[in-house]
Amino acid sequence: MGNIRKEELYRACVILKVPLHQVKILDHHDMQDGFGQKWNLDLLAKIVEEEVSTHSIDSIITFDNYGISGHCNHRDVHHGIHKMLCETSQGNVEAWELISTNILRKYSGPLDVWLSIVYAMHQPSEQILCLLNKQPRKSFLAMAQHLSQWVWFRKLFVLFSSYTYVNTLRKFNN
Repeated sequence: MGNIRKEELYRACVILKVPLHQVKILDHHDMQDGFGQKWNLDLLAKIVEEEVSTHSIDSIITFDNYGISGHCNHRDVHHGIHKMLCETSQGNVEAWELISTNILRKYSGPLDVWLSIVYAMHQPSEQILCLLNKQPRKSFLAMAQHLSQWVWFRKLFVLFSSYTYVNTLRKFNN
């Protein structure tokens, strides 16, 4: 399954015009995808720190501590990034987290654009970015490249998910 998922990701990157030389696929036995798979935060922080250092990365976008859908791997990524930022010398890295929304907003599709803008405007004490997707069809096409996972409910998710149309980021405070 690993090679299939890798090729699917590469095809999605082509649709999104992400240069393939900027894509790194990590196949680590201690970091396998799945709801029952807890990731080692020390290992995750170390891997991210190496990538940040090697490629002079100065900005990171990650999940918030809920991980959009409560997926344990998404939550682990959030905590691993937090650990890396707090415990290393990567103080020059600006980090942002994707804000999870409630289930009504999550499945309100493009209607959530307005709610996200209003939310961002009423958060004066925090730094919030509201990013609009001007090409939601391209997101759908990119997700469609993941044929091994492209089942009916994922098609509905991409179509009705507010994350297809708008993403609200909060400055990550470590």
